[in-house]
Amino acid sequence: MFQNKRDIRSLSQDALIEFFRESGEQAFRAKQVYQWLWQKSVQSFDQMTNLSKSTRELLKENFEFKLLKVDLLHRSKDGTIKNAVKLHDGTFVESVLIPTEKRITACVSSQVGCSLDCTFCATSALKRMRNLSPDEIYDQVVLINQQGNEYFDRSLTNIVFMGMGEPLLNYQNVLSAIDKITDPNGLGISPKRITLSTVGIPKLIKKMADDAVRFNLAVSLHSAIEEKRAKLMPLAHRSTNLFDLRQSLQYWYAKTGKSITFEYVIWKGINDTEFDAKALAKFCGVIPTKVNIIQYNPIDNGPYIQASQESVFMYKRILENKGIITTIRLSRGQDIDAACGQLANKVGG
Repeated sequence: MFQNKRDIRSLSQDALIEFFRESGEQAFRAKQVYQWLWQKSVQSFDQMTNLSKSTRELLKENFEFKLLKVDLLHRSKDGTIKNAVKLHDGTFVESVLIPTEKRITACVSSQVGCSLDCTFCATSALKRMRNLSPDEIYDQVVLINQQGNEYFDRSLTNIVFMGMGEPLLNYQNVLSAIDKITDPNGLGISPKRITLSTVGIPKLIKKMADDAVRFNLAVSLHSAIEEKRAKLMPLAHRSTNLFDLRQSLQYWYAKTGKSITFEYVIWKGINDTEFDAKALAKFCGVIPTKVNIIQYNPIDNGPYIQASQESVFMYKRILENKGIITTIRLSRGQDIDAACGQLANKVGG
């Protein structure tokens, strides 16, 4: 018998089986509880209606739900929804629902704050306080799925780990959350509809490949010139150079057969020349890739300026001439600070 109340969702199904056996209950109850938790996403024991009242009371005596709640919701004129999410310990993260004609995408956070110091990103100004647990990540997905149905009459179709934090620095919890999100006994979302975005940590990219993950990989690059990348992403540069990053991506492709997406912002006077574009094309050339050119989203008092449309189209032309699929992605939710690079926890400290 557990002496102190634990978060029910921190237990594996095997641990639940052990609990029920020790409590003199039948082991099959564990599977029922597990389905309530991860497939039906209940938030109280009383919702587990196929359990007897005594079994539910047993669970209440030993476990609790550490739930998140929306502290503040902002809706953009383009339909984007940004949630300031309060966690059980009073800390906050932000998650975003991004609607398009065919998709409802959840942009979820993996850490409270961020460990990195990318100079163009508002989130990097926040101190990293802790990693999110698997259920806190999972709950963001459930929340946005509910909002998709409520506001757009459509369920969630895609998930991107592009919110607050560096997902690979919370490796085990992120992968555990994805396992529950993709499990047929969980949310049953296809791994093909999930993208993990990272600044590029070679040893962990290789570990993902060795772990045979099935989701997609995106790398926030922004320059294929070492010196410029060092100024834009100082900690990422100190952790690895472009040569090591390229090797890890080659390893990823060799092991998984999955191409890589590069997320790339072009700034006026920083990386908006043909030399920069050709360096990116060369870097992309070693493995199958595609490039998402992202519109820059200004942050408070930031020194960066969105490059001209001429520069953006120049990049696209050079990349496509090398056979690299290139998309110019317009940002959504700018008016509520919900776009890429703008998540800054302005609510709740």
